[in-house]
This record gives sequence, C-alpha cells and structure tokens, in this order.
Amino acid sequence: QVQLVESGGGLVQAGDSLRLSCAASGGTFSNYAMGWFRQAPGKEHEFVARISRTGGSTYYADSVKGRFTISRDNSKNTVALQMNNLKPRDTAVYYCAARGGVSTSLPSDYNYWGQGTQVTVSS
Repeated sequence: QVQLVESGGGLVQAGDSLRLSCAASGGTFSNYAMGWFRQAPGKEHEFVARISRTGGSTYYADSVKGRFTISRDNSKNTVALQMNNLKPRDTAVYYCAARGGVSTSLPSDYNYWGQGTQVTVSS
C-alpha cells in the first residue's frame, strides 16, 4: 500500500511558477510509475504528466508541454511537477498517482492517489 501526499499548491498570478511535490511512503517507490493529474470543478480528471519508474521517460499533455516538467528522486521517494508560465486555465486540484508497471495517461490505470493540492491562477 502506497500513501501519497501532495504539497506546494497555492494562489498565483498568470505567468508565475509553482513547484508541486508528492511524497510517497509505504512501498518501494522505484517500483511505481508516477503521474500528475488535475481536476477542475465539474470536470473529469485530466492527465498532466507522467514519468517512468527510473525517471528516464516522461510524457506531457499537449496543454502543458513546454511549461511543466515532471521529475522524481527515488532516493527521497518524491515526484515533483515544476509549473512555469501558469495560465488561468491551469486552475484545478492537482493529484499525484502511482501505479506498478509502465506509466500511462489514463487515470483509471493508477491504483494509488494523493489527496490533492489546489492550484489557482488569477488573470
């Protein structure tokens, strides 16, 4: 059983940056591919970024490509999402998620989820 705790959300202005962090416990972190997803009010979970177990492979949603960077530190059991040039449409609750095996972009493929952290971007 893996527990995930996100941190780093907040209220920022358009063009600002934020760095989200997700701390994992309760399992062998390097066994899990990790993903970041977000959910805006009234909408489904949306894929944002994912990273392989070793960190050697990453993939991004088109909407964040070039602005967001996912990374992981297996020695510290953490995964991060660096978000630059934030836009009002990035406003959502951001979740990190873990799954055994390869990373995917489907929320339903992930077994473990954090509680989420709110990101609000004002114009």
